[in-house]
Amino acid sequence: MNQAAQPRVGLALGSGSARGWSHIGVIRALERLGVRPEVVAGTSVGAVVGAFYAAGRLDALERWVRSLNRANVLSMIDVTLRSTGGVMEGRRLSKFYTDHLGKVCVENLKLDFGAVATRLERGTEVWLRDGPLDDALRASTALPGLLPPVRFGDDWLVDGGLVNPVPVSLCRAMGAEVVVAVNLNGDLVGRHTRGHTAITNGWADAEVWLRHLPNGLRERAKTLGGWWDGGGGEDGPAPPGLFEVIAGSLNIMQDRITRSRMAGDPPDLLIAPRLAHIGLLEFDRAEEAIAIGGRAVERISPYLQDLFSSADG
Repeated sequence: MNQAAQPRVGLALGSGSARGWSHIGVIRALERLGVRPEVVAGTSVGAVVGAFYAAGRLDALERWVRSLNRANVLSMIDVTLRSTGGVMEGRRLSKFYTDHLGKVCVENLKLDFGAVATRLERGTEVWLRDGPLDDALRASTALPGLLPPVRFGDDWLVDGGLVNPVPVSLCRAMGAEVVVAVNLNGDLVGRHTRGHTAITNGWADAEVWLRHLPNGLRERAKTLGGWWDGGGGEDGPAPPGLFEVIAGSLNIMQDRITRSRMAGDPPDLLIAPRLAHIGLLEFDRAEEAIAIGGRAVERISPYLQDLFSSADG
């Protein structure tokens, strides 16, 4: 494609926790096709990948996520039983952002960037387009129940996926003439059964994961009881655990909100990687997720060619 003739391209990166590493594969494949966005908007993990891309640090992020194993992932989980608004403190994630991105402000990134968060008390959408980048990422990724809300002025902010899982509207507001959106959750709802679910897939066996925790933390984590799964039941199938209920409910909510938002403000092109088999917290499956993202772009590459040919004309 002729870069000089391209319209101002916006990339809307959706929420999806561990499935978000697929965004890296999408970006790489778009670049191979000559599509280089000037505007990037992200929600939750989409904000994280988008921020690294906008900062010119995607190579560093990709190297790190490809190196992750289960022990590495668990080392980022700082479980707390204090009243913080989440079962994790989130300090290690915050340190990761500052270690790799520095103390940079959103408005000073190489590309125009914005992250979506949600006002907890009012339920309204917030577009974070200036101020400290690490604060914006902490707010956009503050998954209710897991990570604590983040204070911004008079507001407590939580995960942007509650209101705008695929931020097409933010991309347009930032001046994108053509919006390419990536929805990570389109194949999740209604396409799995308990026991083979993408909700906890690979993370449901609490004992396996507890063995990776330090002794003191392991005992504290056990007090959470059915956090990972519902345990056994004498009178029939085991009920879903707390985490499965939270994650499954978020999947349903984000799927329905995404459909509604995109019906009113559709992107010019939608990319939908097939990620239902990757669990919400399986961040150690980056290699697979990145490859799936790349293949998703390859499948729709003829539409990309047509889209930009039409835009050029």
